Amino acid sequence: FIFNLDPEKAHDLAIKSLKYNILPESLFSVKDEEILNTKLFGKKIQNPIGLAAGFDKSAEVYNEIFKIGFGFVEVGTVTPKKQYGNEKPRVFRLEKDQALINRLGFNNDGSEIIKKRIEYNTPNGLLGINIGPNKDTDNMLNDFLLCAKIFFPIGDYITINISSPNTEGLRDFHNQQQLDSLLFGINKIKKDKKIFKPLVLKLSPDINDEEISKILEVIFKHKIDGIIVSNTTDNNREKLSDPQKDEKGGLSGQPIKDLSTSLIKKFYRQTSGKIQIIGVGGVDSGQSAYEKICAGANAVQLYTGMVYKGPGVVKGMKKELISILKKENLKNISEAVGINA
Repeated sequence: FIFNLDPEKAHDLAIKSLKYNILPESLFSVKDEEILNTKLFGKKIQNPIGLAAGFDKSAEVYNEIFKIGFGFVEVGTVTPKKQYGNEKPRVFRLEKDQALINRLGFNNDGSEIIKKRIEYNTPNGLLGINIGPNKDTDNMLNDFLLCAKIFFPIGDYITINISSPNTEGLRDFHNQQQLDSLLFGINKIKKDKKIFKPLVLKLSPDINDEEISKILEVIFKHKIDGIIVSNTTDNNREKLSDPQKDEKGGLSGQPIKDLSTSLIKKFYRQTSGKIQIIGVGGVDSGQSAYEKICAGANAVQLYTGMVYKGPGVVKGMKKELISILKKENLKNISEAVGINA
C-alpha cells in the first residue's frame, strides 16, 4: 500500500503513524541484546544502530523511534529559518536497485520551532541534532554558527552537515581552509559557553584519498569527536538499472554500501580509532551493519533500509547481529570495531 503512494506522501504518513505511539516497546526487544550494548561519544546506548538524519527532519517523533528499537537517533537537518526545500517531486524510489534519490533541500520547521519541540519533549535516548545552512543565506558559515549556539545546549551531540549534494556550495566546506574556519568558529562557541558536547562532521562519499588526509588534518587540529561516513552521492549511477536513475539528487541505499564501507576503512586506518566513526550507506541487515563495524565504524545509521523494510528492520538487524557475534565468539559488539580494517 505504502509503495503505491508518492515517496514523500508515504514518508509523511509514516511520521503521522508514529505520532499515534500505539506500538509497545516490548514488541521490538530481542533476547540477549546486552551483547549489543556499547558507548557512543561517552554515553551508553542499547545497540549501535541509529536512525540517520533526513527521516525525522523536524524532530517530531524521535521518542517513538527509540521505542521501535534504535540505539540512537539523529534529527534534522535543521536550518536557522524554516524552509520548504526544493520543488516537488524531489524523492524517487529506485526499487530495482533498493535505493532512493532525493533532492529535498533541507526542508524543515526551522531552529526556533524545533528547539522548543525538543525542550518540551525530553529525549528518551541519545539524540543527535544535524545542522546546516538555509538555501537563501548570504553567509553559510554564520548559519552553522547560529544553529550551533541554539542546539549545543539541548543535543547529546551536534552534527555539522557539509555533505548534502542538494544545497549549492555546501560541499565547498570540504576545502581545508573553509573547514578550518568553520570548525574554529564552532569550537569558539563551545569554549565561550563552556559547552562540552561532542561535535561530529558528516562527510561526502565523493571525496578522494588526498582530500581524506587534508580533512583529517583539520579534524585533529580542532579535536573533533566523530565523523559520519557518509552522506548520499551525486555520482555512481553507471550500474543502476531503475529508469529513474538519472534524476538529480543524492543517491542512497544499496548502491553506495561498498563505497561507504571502503571510505570507513580509509578513515579508520588514518585515525587509528582516535575518533569515533558512524557508518552510513546501504545498512539494512545485521550483516551489512557488521561489515561497517568491522571496517572501523563504532556505530551505524540507516534511512533507506527502513523505507524498504519497514519499522521491523531494527529488530531483525539486532537478531542477526547477535547471531553473528555468537558465531564469531565475540562477547560484545565493540570487540568487532575495525577488525577487518
